[in-house]
Amino acid sequence: MSEKQGFIAKLRKNINRGDSWLTYDLNRLFTADKLNENAIDELGDRLLLADAGVEATEWLTEQLTADLRAGRIKNEAQLRAALKKALLELLQPIAKPLVIPPYIKPYVLFVAGVNGVGKTTTIGKLAFRFKREGRHVLIAAGDTFRAAAVEQLTTWAERAGVQIISQGAGADSASVIYDAVQSAKSRGADLVIADTAGRLHTQSHLMEELRKIRRVVQKHDPYAPHEVMLVVDATTGQNALNQALQFHEAIGLTGITITKLDGTAKGGVLLAIARRLALPIRFIGLGEGIEDLEPFDAEGYVEALIGE
Repeated sequence: MSEKQGFIAKLRKNINRGDSWLTYDLNRLFTADKLNENAIDELGDRLLLADAGVEATEWLTEQLTADLRAGRIKNEAQLRAALKKALLELLQPIAKPLVIPPYIKPYVLFVAGVNGVGKTTTIGKLAFRFKREGRHVLIAAGDTFRAAAVEQLTTWAERAGVQIISQGAGADSASVIYDAVQSAKSRGADLVIADTAGRLHTQSHLMEELRKIRRVVQKHDPYAPHEVMLVVDATTGQNALNQALQFHEAIGLTGITITKLDGTAKGGVLLAIARRLALPIRFIGLGEGIEDLEPFDAEGYVEALIGE
């Protein structure tokens, strides 16, 4: 089995569950080899229930309606093909892997997100992935406010086999991350993954703290951070989109990682984010294991959702 086939199988196993649009038998939309007159509307309703959002749903149903009127959809196979094509048109532009250029050293990656989305777990998985690729990785424990945050991140750093820079509880986050970048430079590290305090996207003073951290780190490198990655939880649906919108407005995101796709039979929030923000989806989380983080593959994702 190829790596891509393995990705599709794993994704299908984890999210293709329950009577949702992901497992929907498209044959139900036909009567005597003719598409029911309400079929596109019914598919649209299922997209909305799967957290695809109004904008993405309207766009997808418009594409399918145009194909139907042009006579390109006359059977279930053609509907499936048209749906795949539309989904790929929506998702392929945002399927951009995180590329760390060798000439940027250390590469500084900020990880942001509200509490409970799997931010700490994602940092551990990222550290493990990049170390396995041969990079010297440092983690900066910048979440100094949440109880046990540093301890949890330390555990993940140990599991990933990477170093962690931390200070005491209540320390200044910007100072911790500044010191981590300084340490990375002295040690010749390739990558600094900086945790930031989990915060509600509606808390403007905490958003300002993120902007402060950016300013402080730019004393080391005026172009840092080189990636500002938001972690969102797929099971929260449209709230994940709202978080992405407000974080992007506040601090300027460059990528998104979507966790807990194994915890929902929906998964449509990727479509909502793609249509509304068009920000790169870097990784998707499919479990709690340290290897359960995969680069987002648009073709694999679509195949897992509506494959034969």
